[in-house]
Amino acid sequence: MNIVLATYGSRGDVQPMLALSLALQLKGHEVLLAAPPEKESWADKMGCPFYPLGSNLTAFIDTLKKVYSPVSLVRSVLFLRKELKTQFEILPRIVGKADLVIGSSLIGALPSIAEARRIPYRYIAFTPQLLPSACHPFPAFKYQHLPRWFNCMTWQIANYLDHFNNIKLINRYRKEMGLEPIYNAWRHILGKHVIVASDPAIAEVPDDVREPKFTQTGYMHLKQPTHASHELEKFLEKGPTPIYAGFGSMPKSDQMNCVATIVQAARSAGQRIVINRFWDEASSFDHCEDVFFIGKYPHLNLFSHMSAIIHHGGAGTTASAAVCGVPQIIVPHLLDQYYWGNQIQRLQIGPKPIRRSKLKVSNLAKAVEKCVSTSHIKDNARKIARMIQQIDGLKTSIAAIFDTL
Repeated sequence: MNIVLATYGSRGDVQPMLALSLALQLKGHEVLLAAPPEKESWADKMGCPFYPLGSNLTAFIDTLKKVYSPVSLVRSVLFLRKELKTQFEILPRIVGKADLVIGSSLIGALPSIAEARRIPYRYIAFTPQLLPSACHPFPAFKYQHLPRWFNCMTWQIANYLDHFNNIKLINRYRKEMGLEPIYNAWRHILGKHVIVASDPAIAEVPDDVREPKFTQTGYMHLKQPTHASHELEKFLEKGPTPIYAGFGSMPKSDQMNCVATIVQAARSAGQRIVINRFWDEASSFDHCEDVFFIGKYPHLNLFSHMSAIIHHGGAGTTASAAVCGVPQIIVPHLLDQYYWGNQIQRLQIGPKPIRRSKLKVSNLAKAVEKCVSTSHIKDNARKIARMIQQIDGLKTSIAAIFDTL
């Protein structure tokens, strides 16, 4: 079968789709992955056919000083509207004569193109929050403890606002393709049957979700080759188990600005720390014995050596920390990161999330102390890890895709 997978998002959005592409390849399918152009060299190294889609998203994110600010939100909406136009222009030739197309994340043009060409379409969601429900708000809303009626209203507000943004744009292209107009862009993108590739043990789809149909499968982890880091091994051997901190795809400049706060919080809690470094500039902590900076290193191979994980709350990082059985401290910046922070607190495998705008040495140090010293948090994390490890999310996702065609 000729299968085209398309996604537009950060590394956390691309990585599970890359895992799926490689798994489908192993089953004998002809696969093409379309994603932001900066991911091409990564896909090539992994042996996955790749087509660059749209603009460099990482470069755009790095221009945002504070991703959680209203100014950044407006800039992002305008940027993504431009990318939607690009998708309508590029995806038709990427799709070609595919037998199946699979989309994820911010891939708004694919369902219309698939409909026009009568190609089966499936959407993969990495968080249950993408499905409309009274149990959670639309992802653009930060607050996770709202009344059910207010959560429902956030979905209505989002659809109303979208009439002045994506719906008109999508319908313009749909008219050119001879298709009927749509009235709810998000329901259109989700398609008729969603594959929810997240672990039910940490985030189960709410009972009130009736439309669209869905199958929850488990997160699709990418197994990556790891080159031994002798420096990391030495650091781990020199003292007690450290904690980890990394904000993934968030702006590099903002991550640099957080280093002092993170290090001071770790020291206040009496902990050594491994910090994921995505920037090239030197740091005043480069030669400290209790701080280790690490570059791109597979989370699954790293997290099990940590006593707690501080991160931004991306779906992939949350899933990786959970399957490794390590307590988490989530510092949400935007979108579903607030949802994941709430889930981790609700399950008591981590403390209350700390919003990026509220991050301080004092509250982060208290969160670290709670993770490393509270037995029931550590026990809960290990228990949930055992539940997740019983399910092969990648295998069940592939089965669900073909079972629902």
